[in-house]
Amino acid sequence: MLANFLIGLREGLEAALVVSILVAYLVRSGHRAALRQVWLGVALAVGVSLAVGAALTFGPRGLTFEAQEAIGGTLSILAVGLLTWMIFWMARTARFLKAELHGRLDAAMAAGGAAVLTVTLLAVGREGLETALFLWAAARATGSTTDPLLGAALGLAVAVAISWALYRGALRVDLRRFFAWTGLALVVVAGGVLAYGVHDLQEAGLLPGGESLAFDVSAAIPPDSWYGTVLRGTVNFTPQTTWLQAIAWLAYVLPVGWLYVRRVWFGAPAPTPAARTQPATV
Repeated sequence: MLANFLIGLREGLEAALVVSILVAYLVRSGHRAALRQVWLGVALAVGVSLAVGAALTFGPRGLTFEAQEAIGGTLSILAVGLLTWMIFWMARTARFLKAELHGRLDAAMAAGGAAVLTVTLLAVGREGLETALFLWAAARATGSTTDPLLGAALGLAVAVAISWALYRGALRVDLRRFFAWTGLALVVVAGGVLAYGVHDLQEAGLLPGGESLAFDVSAAIPPDSWYGTVLRGTVNFTPQTTWLQAIAWLAYVLPVGWLYVRRVWFGAPAPTPAARTQPATV
């Protein structure tokens, strides 16, 4: 549940911040009439995300076990790719998110109400689709639907409350530090989802080594124990891990974690929005 709470909190806060920035900008610039398009875009984004989640949950049920495992493994790896992209994208653009959204909204206002709706739909829908796909992958990894949904719902609720408090000026949060540390935690979570995706593909017979275990600690960490449940729900740890799963986890977490830490804490400062709009010189 903790991992899904973190996903819901981070993705929900990103989406809520986007909406609050758009709403505040329209109100302060005297374009309150365009708020209707913003909220319609939010509603459409939520509806599309729920529809995708329902399709992922109920769509494969009539397929064979091997087909379900093949689809599950493939989508789990896709979810890891999207989450990795989101983590590095936010690390690169969090500082200038407001300026970029203002620029897009200015262009959308010049184009008309449909453009404002499209900007909102794309900005919020991206977060919703990533959340739906990753929560579905997490639900398959934990073997439960209730816990991931409950954790994500709590995370989303906290994200909305934080965003509202920020919008009203009642709370100050160092968002850059928040996204930096949650991004690092999600790298570990994504590594677990990747390992489980590899397990699904082994179960489907698409990858070898399904019977070759790197370790088996089921006696020390029973899967149905409370601490086994905690480990499975937070980092998708499985007491019986194949060599290919272990290699995939290490091959993802170590280099991606190192690149992320290097980017966030030791990387060169990102260029300002003004500098990024200057034409390139050859």
